[in-house]
Amino acid sequence: MQQASPPDSRSTEQTTVEVRCTGHVRRAVGAGTFEYTFDGATLREFLDAFFDEYDVRDMIIAETEADATTQGWAPAPDELPGTWRKNPEGEQTRKYVRVTVNGVFNEHLAGLDTRLEDDDRVALIYPFMFCV
Repeated sequence: MQQASPPDSRSTEQTTVEVRCTGHVRRAVGAGTFEYTFDGATLREFLDAFFDEYDVRDMIIAETEADATTQGWAPAPDELPGTWRKNPEGEQTRKYVRVTVNGVFNEHLAGLDTRLEDDDRVALIYPFMFCV
């Protein structure tokens, strides 16, 4: 007699956030503000689900360091004031694009591993205009 397998003890956590899109992302997605429910509870899981539904990954995520940085107007000092954080390569946003959680840049939180709660605001910011 064959025994039944125990039920899968993993539960799929779902999180519902308010998404705010600006500029080019808003135009591509077709809305500026809306609720979005996804399986998981991190910014990484949100972005993976969001990018599966909306084809904007290439618009937001930089594949290389060169895609993520731009030439500054002035040379950076040898010692930068305050705390400067950068996400690892492959997890950075493109030039001029930002991802925020409740108004804070994700790299000032836990990057793509930032934990999201129901009703958090995730903003995908890509301006229409920028200086070159």
